[in-house]
Amino acid sequence: MAKTALAKKEGFGTAPVFFAAISTILGAILFLRFGWAVGNLGLYQTIAIIIIGHVVTIPTGMAIAEIATNQKVEGGGAYYMISRSFGLNIGAAIGVALFLAQAISVAFYVIAFAEAFKPVFTFIANNYGYYYSTGQQYYFVAVPTMALLTLLFLTKGADVGVKVLYAVVAVLFVSILFFFIGNQNLEFEYNVSDFSHGVKNPESFFTVFTIIFPAFTGIAAGLGLSGDLKDPKKSLPQGTLWATVVGMVVYIFIAFKFATSASLFDLAYNDNVMYDLSLWGPIIPVGLACATISSALGSIMIAPRTLQALGADKIFPLRTMNAWFSKEKKGEPINAAALTCILAFVFVFLGGITENGVNFVAKIISMFFIVTYGAICMISFLEHFAADPAYRPTFKSKWFISLIGAIACFYLMFKMNALYAFISVGLMVGVYIWITYNKSKDTDEGLATIFQGVIFQLSRRMHVFLQKSSAQDDAEHWRPSIVCISSDSFERFSAFDLLRWISFKYGFGTYIHFITGYLSKETNNTAKDALQRLIKMAESSKSNVYLDTMISPSYTSAIAQVIQLPGISGKDNNMLLFEFQKGNSENLKDVIDNMQLMRSTDFDLCILGSSPKGFGYNSEIHIWITALDYDNANLMILLGYIILGHPDWKQGSIKLFSIYPQGEFDTQQKRLHKLVSTGRLPISLNNIKLIAHEDQQDPKEIINENSKDADLTVVGFRSEMVKHKGLEVFDGYDGVGNILFVNTNSEKSIE
Repeated sequence: MAKTALAKKEGFGTAPVFFAAISTILGAILFLRFGWAVGNLGLYQTIAIIIIGHVVTIPTGMAIAEIATNQKVEGGGAYYMISRSFGLNIGAAIGVALFLAQAISVAFYVIAFAEAFKPVFTFIANNYGYYYSTGQQYYFVAVPTMALLTLLFLTKGADVGVKVLYAVVAVLFVSILFFFIGNQNLEFEYNVSDFSHGVKNPESFFTVFTIIFPAFTGIAAGLGLSGDLKDPKKSLPQGTLWATVVGMVVYIFIAFKFATSASLFDLAYNDNVMYDLSLWGPIIPVGLACATISSALGSIMIAPRTLQALGADKIFPLRTMNAWFSKEKKGEPINAAALTCILAFVFVFLGGITENGVNFVAKIISMFFIVTYGAICMISFLEHFAADPAYRPTFKSKWFISLIGAIACFYLMFKMNALYAFISVGLMVGVYIWITYNKSKDTDEGLATIFQGVIFQLSRRMHVFLQKSSAQDDAEHWRPSIVCISSDSFERFSAFDLLRWISFKYGFGTYIHFITGYLSKETNNTAKDALQRLIKMAESSKSNVYLDTMISPSYTSAIAQVIQLPGISGKDNNMLLFEFQKGNSENLKDVIDNMQLMRSTDFDLCILGSSPKGFGYNSEIHIWITALDYDNANLMILLGYIILGHPDWKQGSIKLFSIYPQGEFDTQQKRLHKLVSTGRLPISLNNIKLIAHEDQQDPKEIINENSKDADLTVVGFRSEMVKHKGLEVFDGYDGVGNILFVNTNSEKSIE
């Protein structure tokens, strides 16, 4: 990721941020559409719009303050903040949309500026008889104004814009003051009952909200000056938050002034209602002109800087494009400004040919801005949740405030206009895919870092919750949390395959590659290399197994360490899995020698005997139950059921065998049928086979004969048998393929 976007200049303080924001907040919408909003919805619903709008803007303002005080803020405003937190890919996708919104805003304010000259055209028509259509009025004022703004900005830059801001804001506040103290020129006495409704057949709540919302987007106006501020960490939060709060209070008072000074009809249909209510009417179009021209200046200052920052971060796939957009002349983004002005001209013309240019452009910029605000709030929420020690803002909001802001944004955008919402989201997704395809993987570093932190926090909290909620294992809800230790990870894969099947859906598996030796730099490097090999193996098999390595001087010390490992899943480990190669008893002997150590814990024990046949076609699992190890039966059946849950065994089935003493056929059959039916196990009654055991017959011969074609044979064993017979317990199964020996610590319930 690029570390800087633009070379930062020493410059302005907090005042330009506040004035840029407040002049946009108390701007075109206030003069042109706010009385219309009160007329359509009534006072109470209009105040609801103000409150809902600030449910978006206040969390966004606080999130901006956080992000701005956590990092070095350079040119590019909101884009810079988003890209440095979410990563360049996400930041660029939002940044392109943000640039379009800012560039189109220039056209919006220029069109609104043209509205200020309606009294002039009315005067000309009444006194001289020259009548001009609405479109002609737009073009006579908007096009020359846009041309003058372009010439002014391309030749003088941001300094003249900031100087004009002070004069403009002064006139703006005077015009609002005249409106508040003005005499009531309309014959009207308000009734409190009228506050709850608007005119007959009004516009819908969200239609009005969509058109009014650009008034609240003024908080973004000051962000674009980030590269021109002396101390952005101080100026951005203070200027933005103060402008947001002042704007909200002023709008509430103005709504009340409208509702108590004019009829709903006049508010909804009289474009000059604010003029009529003011102490001196002409100050209103003057204030409108000042507000709109200042907002246009603000937008024309910040939009090129956003595009310049995108080019400086080399977002675009062509080197020449990046160089062209990021080019400066006397500290000003000359080429980016030229493109901004061209786009603004296009929308000025489009606004002129539509029936209501202000409403048309307002809907477009509302959507782009609300998406940007939602992204900023989401960044703040994720940063809070991720609890990254590197995130140390000097101004701190609350995570739930940011979450409320993000949810409100994404809900409102679809309520405002679902089509525009899908188009804006589709545009950003398309830009993201395009940039991701053309940029290197490290551009997504910021997003990955945040989500890694989020996943870490979720995992940490879940682990603690699971540990607290399972202080005592419930046998009825048993699930395997199995640890496998093997030094033959790259020679035989049977143990890893079995582990990934068991941990696929119902359990959790930890695979530990054992390296004999003492910890040193050399063995540590060997362990790291082995872990990377294991990770590649796991990726190719799409496993859900947690992988690790262990360096220990002996097998006994390794087992002692493993059985004391905390459960990675949040639940204590409850099962051990070992593997040996049939015909080679070296590994098996190590397991048997440490049997007493393992039995000192509450672990269930599984020992897999691997054969060259492997797991065959993953078709049949044979489970053998004998009278001597009936305590293991439930665990063996549960393991068979769990293994069948893996897609590799989707065509598999379980066959259940019972070797019973002579004369116990009926008892054993009822017992097994009841076990299968009450346990809701996927075992057909036709797959249950009972075999009478004659005294002179070895059970191993019966198993070899009946399971020679099985893909996995499961047999129980008792630790007492191992203690007395040792290796003999696991020998004699040459006629079958892979065989799993199971010993339970306590009987499991499958009812």
